[in-house]
Amino acid sequence: MARDPYADFAQRYDSFFGPFGEHDSRRMEFFRQIFSHHNVKSVLDCACGTGRDLHMFNALGCDVHGSDISEAMLAQSERNLAAHHVDVPLTHADYRDLPFTYAREFDAVVCLSSAHLEMPDEHELARAFSSMRGVLREGGILVVMSGISDKTWRDKPRFVPEVNNSDFTRLFAIDYFDTGARFNVVDLYHDSSRKDMLVWSITYENVYLLDDMLQTIHRAGFLEDHFYGSYEFEPYDVDTSDMLIAVAVR
Repeated sequence: MARDPYADFAQRYDSFFGPFGEHDSRRMEFFRQIFSHHNVKSVLDCACGTGRDLHMFNALGCDVHGSDISEAMLAQSERNLAAHHVDVPLTHADYRDLPFTYAREFDAVVCLSSAHLEMPDEHELARAFSSMRGVLREGGILVVMSGISDKTWRDKPRFVPEVNNSDFTRLFAIDYFDTGARFNVVDLYHDSSRKDMLVWSITYENVYLLDDMLQTIHRAGFLEDHFYGSYEFEPYDVDTSDMLIAVAVR
């Protein structure tokens, strides 16, 4: 069995964000509106990571399920949710095999935080989207979010600061290849009790931009899709959008 790439990172993954259970109000309002518009009552987060969005969907009143291929991330999710007294079923699963994992349908499936970039090529990405479609009810929605937009890929920023406070700094040092990229997460601890550096890396063989997403979503059998460039539902613009949000309807 392949080693879990998140085994050494899951416990400090949440340093990207504020305290667990506190959510970006714009992100939360985006999901509140999109779920209301599509009558979403049940949601599967198929790359749930450490459970932050599971907590948010639970706060929105949804019937929530979480799955992830990383056992380390699931274990951290279980700890996080238990500490906040939130009960969400968690399942170890590859999101390419969801119909073999869940004997039910959901109103929404979400794949967030650029988790779809784990797929090595467009064939596997289409397979993943088809799997997600396979556990959606008729009229259900798939929501995919990517932090790499056409604009980001064009500009190719080398260093991206993520967190910087009095005792901790986190930044991305990004190496770009022909079709993919390696994200090096550099953590610098500089408080009175700790002064050291930790580095964790993940490589994406391919970065999927608007045209790639359109093709693979259609190959997976979705007939309707919408692309946004922000949580305010601004239409995605290849020249100006800093993020890519896809909403596809089964």
